[in-house]
Amino acid sequence: MAHLEAHNPPRMEETDAKLTCWPIAVVMDCAALANNRWQSVQWQASGVMNDIYPSGSAEQVVARDEQRTRTAHPGLSIRLFRDEAEGYLYNITAPEPKVFVLWRMHESGAKPERVTVSYHEGARWMDTDEKVDGVPLPAEMIPWIRAFAEQHYKPEPKKQKRYASNKDKGRMGRMD
Repeated sequence: MAHLEAHNPPRMEETDAKLTCWPIAVVMDCAALANNRWQSVQWQASGVMNDIYPSGSAEQVVARDEQRTRTAHPGLSIRLFRDEAEGYLYNITAPEPKVFVLWRMHESGAKPERVTVSYHEGARWMDTDEKVDGVPLPAEMIPWIRAFAEQHYKPEPKKQKRYASNKDKGRMGRMD
């Protein structure tokens, strides 16, 4: 029995998870605003990096000076989904590929909530009232994204042009 189990292939979910998930930490900047009477600081996502922190780690201050604090927020992942393959191709072929970071304010400060490399999903987020920043996509991720997108992107077949016929008189005829 043990001999048969050793030759069983890994479950599809396990294989897919390794191929479609890249653990990252999002870098958030908090800059002091000197002459703004409405707010004292400004938050924005400034980058992503490989998640090198132990599972469950809290955010880590990576740089600090009088004007700015930069923190890494571990525990996020870029996940690839088949239905977003076209959006991945649009993004990685753009002049400046991006990771789109959706973040929200909490009592302790800004926290990244979700990330995507789909141009379409990033645009959908930007169309809402959410705070979304586009940060540079690390170059080492592009071959991984390209391979996935090319494998799963299926362009829609072109529709044949339909020309008017006698049957269309009532709908496409002239207006008298």
